[in-house]
Amino acid sequence: MPLIPDPAFTALAGLLGLLVGSFLNVVIHRVPRMLQAQWTREAAQFEGREPAVQERYNLWTPASRCPACGTPVRALQNIPVLSYAVLRGRCASCAAPIGLRYPLVEALTAGLSAWVAAHFGWGLAGVAALVLVWHLVALAFIDADTTLLPDSMTLPLLWMGLLLNLGGTFAPLADAVIGACAGYLSLWTVYQGFRLVTGKEGMGYGDFKLLAALGAWLGWKMLLPIILLSSLAGAVLGIALMVLARRGREVPLPFGPYLAIAGFLALLYGHDIAQRMALRSSPR
Repeated sequence: MPLIPDPAFTALAGLLGLLVGSFLNVVIHRVPRMLQAQWTREAAQFEGREPAVQERYNLWTPASRCPACGTPVRALQNIPVLSYAVLRGRCASCAAPIGLRYPLVEALTAGLSAWVAAHFGWGLAGVAALVLVWHLVALAFIDADTTLLPDSMTLPLLWMGLLLNLGGTFAPLADAVIGACAGYLSLWTVYQGFRLVTGKEGMGYGDFKLLAALGAWLGWKMLLPIILLSSLAGAVLGIALMVLARRGREVPLPFGPYLAIAGFLALLYGHDIAQRMALRSSPR
């Protein structure tokens, strides 16, 4: 009998997902600003200037506070989803509106965590899959906000996938290594071809690294389903944004969220999808 029965693991993962989702809101908000501060310091050093003194700013410091009035958020005001509902989406001090994004990220992370736990059950694969999904949620929202996929998140994810597959947790190690290489090179090739033909850059290097990370986790056989699913998601959601949000064609659409959606589906159902694709392509 497993250390934690599957129903209990599913419930625990959902509750943990709420807490992790609250932390992911911090990651989504602060990591791009931390990168900007780092680039500013590096630019100053490159130009021989003394970098400006900046307030200590990372994932832990300073404590969360209202962006409107600067009042620190107390612990009882930071309970995932519940605090937002009790406060009716407003700051307790100044009544400034709080973005709906925060409870949505918390609820989404909780739901996806429970889904993954129910699919894999308790064990190394289940726990590792949770870590992958949490990374994908953060990366998807960061890319949607800033068109950035930070190396500080994509590269550790890649190495984590390779290490997990030393024992074949999700794919044989050889498939994982090939998946990492092929994932990067496939989008890099598309990028170079698009730039050669149009003179424009169609995507960023972060997309290459995220697909390489997914290849390292799931193996090279999952790359085609991921690319097809992400392209389909991008086409559907991109058209929806243009129609509903009146977003012009000239506005770039980040590809990371669609890779994240496709990676999640491939994690859970990739083998079934690949088998159906193989059956449809085989001669009758």
